[in-house]
Amino acid sequence: MDTATSKKLDIIIPAYRMHSQSFKNALEGITEEAALQRIDNNTNHVVWMTGNFVNCRYWIGSMLGIADKDPYEDLFKEARALDESFDYPTLEALKKSFAAISPKVYQKLVTATDGQLDKAVSFGMNIPFVPENVLNMIGMCIGREDYLLGQIGLMRKLLGLKGMSYDMDENLKY
Repeated sequence: MDTATSKKLDIIIPAYRMHSQSFKNALEGITEEAALQRIDNNTNHVVWMTGNFVNCRYWIGSMLGIADKDPYEDLFKEARALDESFDYPTLEALKKSFAAISPKVYQKLVTATDGQLDKAVSFGMNIPFVPENVLNMIGMCIGREDYLLGQIGLMRKLLGLKGMSYDMDENLKY
């Protein structure tokens, strides 16, 4: 693993890399058709979960100075609720967006300075014990990714697939 400029990211970077592995593993074997299924019309579908996950990566990137915009931002920003009237992208398109943004975000995480991480950023939650800064927003995004991976993992089982593997792809460096 690369050594981060900021020691504040010592726990974030391994989690980020593990999530990249888990993202790939969680989606393994889910077809485009299955990715649009909802259970009892009450759950989000895997495409929505995946799009929200990818949007988190773009959001982290924007806080770290990456100009790339999520091509599907209007569908997923701020964890926008699933809307059956929207035309969602394919799972394959979302995987391509993930592969495009994730290595760039990883490089920015590795080179981020304490000053960048301490920069104030309003996320409107007004929680007295959570300073609103870039570092804490990244931490919240990592938590959101955990949540979404759990949802996808559960959907795998509900779709009749085996549980997600924890196999590691040694070639995945982000």
